[in-house]
Amino acid sequence: MPRVFSKNANSRSPKEPGPEISLRLNLFGFVPFRLNRLASEVSSALSSEYHTRYGLDIPEWRVLATLGLRREACSAQYIAHCTRTHKSTISRAVTALMRRQLVERVENKDDRREFDLRLTRKGKTLYEQLIPRLRRKEQEIMACLTRQEQRDFSHMLGKIETSLKLVQTIEQAGESGY
Repeated sequence: MPRVFSKNANSRSPKEPGPEISLRLNLFGFVPFRLNRLASEVSSALSSEYHTRYGLDIPEWRVLATLGLRREACSAQYIAHCTRTHKSTISRAVTALMRRQLVERVENKDDRREFDLRLTRKGKTLYEQLIPRLRRKEQEIMACLTRQEQRDFSHMLGKIETSLKLVQTIEQAGESGY
């Protein structure tokens, strides 16, 4: 005898997906997963430029990049805030960079009990050597997009960063009190 399916709330036809299917997350379509995976791959591709040649790890590069962007010294807390990297990770990176004489501490002009950080001459030289290499790598990564798509992508990232209240400029970082 054939089975009969009623249309009440407790039954469904054989073709209707059950709640166990509709509650599954398509990980490969989930934007946070996609962004994280993309960031990891891009970071890995860039790190090959600064790790192999200069022996820098990702947190050390973040410290150098932040200090290289600025004209003035800044705190480790500022670097952690801008890069969204944990303070202890930044602290370890600073220690390693100081050991290599790439970063130095200077007295904070507003609070003499605190120290700020800046690149040494050796650190500036390394930073300046890295920038063209990293820009070329960025161009290689972005080459799959047209110029307009690259502008659109940058604009869309900016909108997401804004909605998450992430620092996007040196001026914004300064306004945040770090």
